Amino acid sequence: MNSIFRKKHFLWKALCAGVLVGAVSLCLAGYIYVQGIDVSKLSQPLPEPTLVLDKNGKAASQLSASKIDPVQLSQMPKSLIDAVVAVEDRRFYEHSGIDLKSILRAVMRDILRGGYSEGASTITQQLARNLFLNADKTMGRKLKEAAYAIKIDMTYSKNEILEMYLNSIYFGEGSWGVQGAARTYFSKNVQDLSLPEAAVLAALPKAPSKYSPFQDEEQALERRNTVLLVMRDENKITQGEYEKAKIASLGVVKGDKGDDLKGRYSAYVDAVINEAVSVYGFTEEQVLTGGLRITTELDTSVQQAVSDVYNNENFFPVSKPDQLIQSGAVILDQQTGGIRAVAGGRGDGVFRGFSRATQLRRQPGSTFKPIAVYGPALEKGFMPASTLYDGPLNIEGYQPADWDHQSRGQVTMQEAIVSSWNVPAVWLLHEIGMDSGLQFLDSLGIKLPTKDRQLGIALGGLSEGVSPLQMAQAFSAFPAKGILHQAHTITKIETREGHLLIQASTKGTQVMRPETAFAMTSMLQQAVISGTGKNAAMNRPVAGKSGTTQLPSTDEFKGLGSSSAKDAWFVGYTPELTVAVWVGYDRTDRNHYLTTSGGAVPAVLFREMMTRALAKTPIVAFDMPNLEVASTTNSENPLTVSTDREDEKKNSEHDHGHSKGKKK
Repeated sequence: MNSIFRKKHFLWKALCAGVLVGAVSLCLAGYIYVQGIDVSKLSQPLPEPTLVLDKNGKAASQLSASKIDPVQLSQMPKSLIDAVVAVEDRRFYEHSGIDLKSILRAVMRDILRGGYSEGASTITQQLARNLFLNADKTMGRKLKEAAYAIKIDMTYSKNEILEMYLNSIYFGEGSWGVQGAARTYFSKNVQDLSLPEAAVLAALPKAPSKYSPFQDEEQALERRNTVLLVMRDENKITQGEYEKAKIASLGVVKGDKGDDLKGRYSAYVDAVINEAVSVYGFTEEQVLTGGLRITTELDTSVQQAVSDVYNNENFFPVSKPDQLIQSGAVILDQQTGGIRAVAGGRGDGVFRGFSRATQLRRQPGSTFKPIAVYGPALEKGFMPASTLYDGPLNIEGYQPADWDHQSRGQVTMQEAIVSSWNVPAVWLLHEIGMDSGLQFLDSLGIKLPTKDRQLGIALGGLSEGVSPLQMAQAFSAFPAKGILHQAHTITKIETREGHLLIQASTKGTQVMRPETAFAMTSMLQQAVISGTGKNAAMNRPVAGKSGTTQLPSTDEFKGLGSSSAKDAWFVGYTPELTVAVWVGYDRTDRNHYLTTSGGAVPAVLFREMMTRALAKTPIVAFDMPNLEVASTTNSENPLTVSTDREDEKKNSEHDHGHSKGKKK
């Protein structure tokens, strides 16, 4: 019996020793792990926002990697601090980053429920999760969170932790930090908050959407009064203060952010960031946090004109319920290459989102003819009155067709452009040689891949496509007398102290003879007066070309009709500005395609944007000599636009690009 007892006693002592060694080892490992954690990020100075200035040097937008407008703890009312501590972590000043009592309660609750919850997180743990970890609900993340919290508590004082927390948490309605929340909900600074207002804010971090007074006033009021009750029970306020505060109205008012530069001109600003990174070698972090002063080519009046048009649904076809018909546009000054305005898309944009003005790549249809065919042909000696072949054509199996499937035998270059015939364009590219077309495109900033070395490019048939930015830059050389200025948003970049870091070059490159540019402008004016670009006509000189790309010749799109299209374009210019507009679905399929013929919609968008943008600009003619442009079309007054429905339908069909043609 004694032997058995001694054995049990020995095993018990061994087990206890093992548990003790294991516990010591675990604590030692935990201590070593905590010591190795780096929380120095919390000590780094807050990022300095970068200002984006318009072309006149006026502040237009503010960039920042930080969502917060930080304030010191001493500037926050005591009632707010007490309210947050009372409802979020009442033992905040007692524990060492993690609250073991709360953790044990949460563990027991999770065991009973058979799941895992987010309970027992202290203010310090929430700060660690927000700044160092992701939000996945795993035990591994929870252990890391606890380790970070312990290290933060070892490194910083309670007041420092609380200040960092209150400046970083989300309060709903797009507001981060207490200052932003005070401005959003009460249109005042945080130091001016009353006790009831402080309780409203303290109620929000737990469930910002649920308790937002803008979403459900009754629930927000109930939650606020719960916070006040907890404050009373924690002896943070007196019974009298509680009684007075709980009968007060919510008092919320939509914050006035009219003078807030954050988020303004988002599509244009995204283009600025991309240019600073790709052209000048800055990192995105440097742009967002470097306190830079970036002077741009932005014209806020032109940008506002673009926004007004893009926010008006009447200028766009009716979209399918599950997908919005999209569009992108670029407006630039052809004399400098300065981008004056950008439309990155329709609907709500997101910071650093996809831009249909600069990043989209789509086949340009007939808008490609002036820069891939007619421009280089003029350079080689062809004239607007030169006759081109328009009949059955078969070049190594490639058989393009005109939109009406008719042949005229011969047409002038002017007629081919005005009516957007396809066969003459393909025939002419073959005549001048593929190299001439590709070299001309290259000089305009459009570099095509090797697989695009084929006659289909005469009709805009490209493997990858082009962006509105590329098309606007290419066309801008025509009104600039053959000089191409690199399209750009940035004029200069300076430090906050005014030290010049970057100065953009304003030097242009002569890419074609002035005579070529003059002739092209004259022909493209006629295309707007009496051709496929009629919808772009204004009470001032306009030159331009519309274009569409048909749906792919696949089984998916069989039977949808010739008026169905994938993309619609208009690229044009006035003596002041050059514009490229694209319209289409992001994802084209049998249920999502354009049913408006030709480039009618983008031409209207061009007209409406330019009418507003140039409303206060005197009307002037294109700066070009008088050229004899032979044409069999009737001359019309440029101020007059045909309203005949059949004529409009016929002209809108002209610019369909049959880029694939037929092969036998």
